[in-house]
Amino acid sequence: MKPGLRQQLAEKMAGEITLSDAPGKALKKWRSSFQIAPGVLADHLGISPSVISDYESGRRKSPGTGVVGKIVDTLLDIDEENGGKYIQKYGKLLFSDYDDEVIYDIHDFASSIPIRELSELIDCTLLCGSEDHQIFGYTVVNSPNAILNLSPNEFNRIYGWSTERALIFTDVSTGKSPMIAIRVTPFKPPYVILQGIDAEHVHPLVKLLAEKDRITVLCTSLDVQEIITRLRNTEW
Repeated sequence: MKPGLRQQLAEKMAGEITLSDAPGKALKKWRSSFQIAPGVLADHLGISPSVISDYESGRRKSPGTGVVGKIVDTLLDIDEENGGKYIQKYGKLLFSDYDDEVIYDIHDFASSIPIRELSELIDCTLLCGSEDHQIFGYTVVNSPNAILNLSPNEFNRIYGWSTERALIFTDVSTGKSPMIAIRVTPFKPPYVILQGIDAEHVHPLVKLLAEKDRITVLCTSLDVQEIITRLRNTEW
């Protein structure tokens, strides 16, 4: 681990929460990203779980910088107690440049948005799963290049700062390859969007793999550049 990695990660997390227009949602994003239940965080902080719930829902006034700093440190402490998996994961992003031959575009939202909003923006058709949930970002990935060039650990970089995102795989032929790649990696996205293929041409294995990992799969025939343009021109 690079010197000061935890401190830099803590500063990023605390800064995002404090400066967000919806600090409660930003707090929930980070807690969820570290896979820490509200009750576990509350126990470590010595407070009631309802306090965490009230902060995240906006029922309680936004915590000040001191409280935010304590919450962030506690999230990091809990992760270190469990082996530091998420500190390592997000820490790598602080020192990594994205390969533009693999990742065409990546964006993280300050607060969650409905997946349906993104789906409608880029003309998606639902293949399987539900669109009734929220996401914290998206990544547009060149599917062939990612599968050919990224190791399983490097593949995790496409999740950005939150796994609660839509992965948009471009230039797919059947949709099978990206789903298999996801299957053998530790982190699973809630939504996968297959670009360049109609629903009726998707390989039958895609639905089976999606059901095993509880992934919603959508398709769009929209041009890659048009997808990126629409995403970048939207105020999230």
